[in-house]
Amino acid sequence: MEINILNENDYLETLRLSEYAFQYHVPEEKIPSRLEKLKSHKLLGIREGNVLAAKLHIIPLAVHMNGDEWEMGGIAGVATFPEYRRSGYVKSLLTEALSQMRQDGQIVSLLAPFDYAFYRKFGWEILSDVKRVTIEKINLQFLSPQPGSIKRFAKASHHEEIEEIYRKYCKNYMGLLVRDTDWWIEHVYDEQSHAAVYYNSSKEARGYILYSIKDRKMEVQEIVVLDQEARVGLWNLICQHDSMVDCVTVNLSVHDPFTYFLSQPKLKTEVLPYFMCRIIKAKECLERFPFDRNAEPVFLHLEDPFAAWNNGSYLIGKGEVKEFKAKQGSQCVNPPKRGIRLTINELSAILFGYKRPVELYDLGLIKGAKQEVDQFETMIPKLKSAFYDFF
Repeated sequence: MEINILNENDYLETLRLSEYAFQYHVPEEKIPSRLEKLKSHKLLGIREGNVLAAKLHIIPLAVHMNGDEWEMGGIAGVATFPEYRRSGYVKSLLTEALSQMRQDGQIVSLLAPFDYAFYRKFGWEILSDVKRVTIEKINLQFLSPQPGSIKRFAKASHHEEIEEIYRKYCKNYMGLLVRDTDWWIEHVYDEQSHAAVYYNSSKEARGYILYSIKDRKMEVQEIVVLDQEARVGLWNLICQHDSMVDCVTVNLSVHDPFTYFLSQPKLKTEVLPYFMCRIIKAKECLERFPFDRNAEPVFLHLEDPFAAWNNGSYLIGKGEVKEFKAKQGSQCVNPPKRGIRLTINELSAILFGYKRPVELYDLGLIKGAKQEVDQFETMIPKLKSAFYDFF
């Protein structure tokens, strides 16, 4: 089979495949704007004769990684017509996408899976969990009044201060999307969204919620705060809607202490995995990761069946990363007998802060001497992964 990089002549056919596969319809008047957005994507496709049988989108983006920004390829729109499924087309597209992202300088990749087990086979791993809390009207109980004030915004009145709150918040997390103003307008807000910003007594913007209200239900899509004063102030704003709503749902990072500080913390709470992540260029990721580089060196023996350039051994410690590439596709040059053996899935989970080495060792997912795993554990700072967006 031949994989092609699609161009503008293929855009309408690409859209039609998406409509069929994902069961939606784009009104005729909106088609030009949808096709225009595809210009920022790299589109890979496989044809059967004159028919576009399968396709995949790579969106050039970036993610916040503990104060740094890493280039990221967002995988989206993976689709095949039913008559061409189970022909290995998606496997081929994903394999080619890894090479294309490497070539384009994207060192990690994210995607929203239709099936976690399917994408795990290709090296993507869970990035973060999302916590969804449902609060009945009876539990909308005010806390102590805060000294600050609230100002509301919408898509048409979006303010840069909201972006600044988000940027500051991202410094403490791994994986949150780097958002420019266009992304906020086009992908974060919808037509029903409101943004409420909390300002302290010094008029500093310290937190926001992004929410919508419909059919007496309030849904808080994001709550992003920089301190407890803003958290309480925004909670009290939610409570101010008690005459308008019968219940409130709040979507949160699992690391957010929300509910703990409420008068009634016993609330219906669902925790589910959300996006998936994958390392594309292992050596560069290891070089940029904030290891404690003064720790004693540790050997990592990495296996990546779908990105062979990552296979090999890496010595981490003493302020550097040394790579020992595989020889003839199997044995490393002067392979060390000691070290930790893991796949790209486990390394992705560790570097994004979703799992710790000791956890994965206890699950039998990484191999090596317990002493070396403990040593690797001490090299990794305490990290928190999170992700709010969708693409």
